[in-house]
Amino acid sequence: MKHLQVAVGIIRDGQKRIFLTQRSAKSHMANRWEFPGGKIEAGETPEQALKRELQEETGITPLSASACGMASHTDSELQVTLHFFLVEAWQGEPWGREGQPQRWVAQQALVAQEFPPANAELIARLQAGLI
Repeated sequence: MKHLQVAVGIIRDGQKRIFLTQRSAKSHMANRWEFPGGKIEAGETPEQALKRELQEETGITPLSASACGMASHTDSELQVTLHFFLVEAWQGEPWGREGQPQRWVAQQALVAQEFPPANAELIARLQAGLI
């Protein structure tokens, strides 16, 4: 079974809104909302992958990123380990650089069912204001 290590950015603005993008219709977990990020390449740290992926996907450069947990999920196709980082300072304005739909959502208004299952615990912590 394939195992992916993924760096994930929870981009949060001063009004406690979270920047989300939508997964491609052709991707695993198609059309679900997600926190931007992507696969950690060989030789990269999670922090390096986060910076690269956020630049590629959203056009921003994180100025600080705080680790805020990990999650693993396994389904019939693959095993994924997510490394979550809270990003509250960045350069640029986030947007869907790959043409993907995007939106800002109030932290308490996140709906876990709209995301891949591995995000459920993190979303519960965000909704409760623990992050």
